[in-house]
Amino acid sequence: MPKVQITDGEFQIFQKIIYDEIGIDLRNDKKQLVQGRLLKQMLKYNFTSYSEYLRLIQINWKEKIVMLNLITTNETFFFREIEHFEFCQKTILPQHPFKTKFRAWSAASSVGAEAYSLAMLLDTAFARSDWEVVGTDINTDVIEKANIALYPEAWLEKIPKELRKKYCLKGKGKHEGKFMIDKVLKENIHFFAKNLLMPISDIGKFDLIFLRNILIYFDEKTKQRVVDNIIFNLKPNGYLYISHTENLIKIDIRNLRQISGAIYQKRGTHDY
Repeated sequence: MPKVQITDGEFQIFQKIIYDEIGIDLRNDKKQLVQGRLLKQMLKYNFTSYSEYLRLIQINWKEKIVMLNLITTNETFFFREIEHFEFCQKTILPQHPFKTKFRAWSAASSVGAEAYSLAMLLDTAFARSDWEVVGTDINTDVIEKANIALYPEAWLEKIPKELRKKYCLKGKGKHEGKFMIDKVLKENIHFFAKNLLMPISDIGKFDLIFLRNILIYFDEKTKQRVVDNIIFNLKPNGYLYISHTENLIKIDIRNLRQISGAIYQKRGTHDY
């Protein structure tokens, strides 16, 4: 079967569906990316045009989820943008009230590397009963992988040596070439499939929220909507991280103060 090409008209419909469902604003230069990521499904169903696949996802919700999962798969690794973790370790954690549970949210957690990186820091700073990490992602496939917590051995190089020795278990047999996160961390981490376009009221309030490498996919209107939803879940004086490649320049963030380029703090009740 020759490779099926996506037409401009078909791509525009995918753009609208993806924007309406999850807020991602796919630029026109992403046409080949969409074609490549959906090729497997085209072959699976023996479709000869992307219009056929579009008709399928309009009537089959499970297949629409598969499509969204394929589109939203992105690169991740442990301790990405290490400055954020250093600020957390040196500034945020030492000032946290003693014996008060520290709650952190990895809002676009992908396969869990960010959430487990944070968990390693928290477990070294607090008693195991005094911290919790929540990870969320729109992609149900990566949530499943995050819960399994099995990663390529090459990813170990980003994890500090002392944390690697304490929390990472080398794979054997069928898991040769991989490593698993120790279950002592997994007990305090919970992953859920969530859409950041919607208010998320069932996961509580947080002392620290990572919202990194996701805003770049949104237009300004969607950014505002997502940031508003995130801030709702941030405690007064809690911290918000975005990626160093992102900014909130055109976003109304009057209830945040900028600590550094990619670190914000929610104003306390007496700061308004």
